[in-house]
Amino acid sequence: MNQEHNNHHTAKEEFSSIDCVIIGINSEKTLERCINSILSSDYPRALLHIFYADGGSTDRSIEIARTFTEVTVIELNLEFPTPGIGRNAGWKAGSAPFVQFLDSDTILDPEWLATGVEAMNDDREVGAVRGYRREMHPERSFFNWVGDLEWNVLPGECDSFGGDVMIRRDALESSGGYDEELVGGEDPELSWRIHEAGWKFLMLDALMTHHDLAMLKTAQYLRRSYRSGYGFAAVQSRIGATGSSFWKTEQRRIIIKGGGFLAGILAGIAIPAVQPNIAGITVAAFCLAGGTVLLLGPRLFKVDKFMKENRLNRNDAKKYAWHCSLVALPQFFGIVRFYTGRAFNKPLKNRRNKLQTRLSNPTS
Repeated sequence: MNQEHNNHHTAKEEFSSIDCVIIGINSEKTLERCINSILSSDYPRALLHIFYADGGSTDRSIEIARTFTEVTVIELNLEFPTPGIGRNAGWKAGSAPFVQFLDSDTILDPEWLATGVEAMNDDREVGAVRGYRREMHPERSFFNWVGDLEWNVLPGECDSFGGDVMIRRDALESSGGYDEELVGGEDPELSWRIHEAGWKFLMLDALMTHHDLAMLKTAQYLRRSYRSGYGFAAVQSRIGATGSSFWKTEQRRIIIKGGGFLAGILAGIAIPAVQPNIAGITVAAFCLAGGTVLLLGPRLFKVDKFMKENRLNRNDAKKYAWHCSLVALPQFFGIVRFYTGRAFNKPLKNRRNKLQTRLSNPTS
């Protein structure tokens, strides 16, 4: 450990023990470096307790985790794993006052744990702290670049957190922990319940993790967007029952943009078939134009807004606006999938044999 840095932190805050919970399935490509990043952290090794909750890997993930004597391996061997099951198993196996959650495809910044503990000790009303999550290879694909742009919010008090977060154990216990049924959106859903229990969250102006989204193909992007739409609906259906508006606006926006576009396309095709005259063609054209404007609203009207809020040049702001426009379509189908599944008691489930971590740069 760097002695100068250690003395700096010791003077500012009291070190506390931390349970570091890693979740993963078929994560042999990334797990070792994730564990090593914790072990090489600029934090007293004796106060770190590492738990790896494996959802049912069929590769060498468990074998790799067991090579580290410092790691407690929790084998869940689930047919239909969810992030919530793994995270709950991890934090409930420990007893430290703070819990740092990590996905297996992340690398922890060496200074983060001391920074997070300091912030938590400075304000006992803070239930969770998060920092910047940065993509390792945003240059390798448009999708990685978007992920790097969207992981973070401005420093200060915030209303939710993601999968990489340090949470106070008291906050986890007061909220009951993660929802074990959700296949997506489990982190914001938990953050809502923790906030309802009276805790606040902070986004710190500090690097927390590096992450490798490894999204190099359009099919991966569409699948992830579809699942995010499903997550919006699943979370809103739970929280909306309490009267909260959490994610209500986001879900409505997806339905208006994606559903409105599809309705406009269908009307534009159907109306001329029923009324093949000038009036019918004119109405159809208005429907097509209206649906297109609904979908492409961000690209048409929000480029300047993205330049200001995301500190982008105009060209990058236009690229991001295309994403914000077109992502509504797979998200809309994800919302439809949730409500259809609920009607027929067929919820979306993760299948462990289809889950696998990837690398943007296999040689890294």
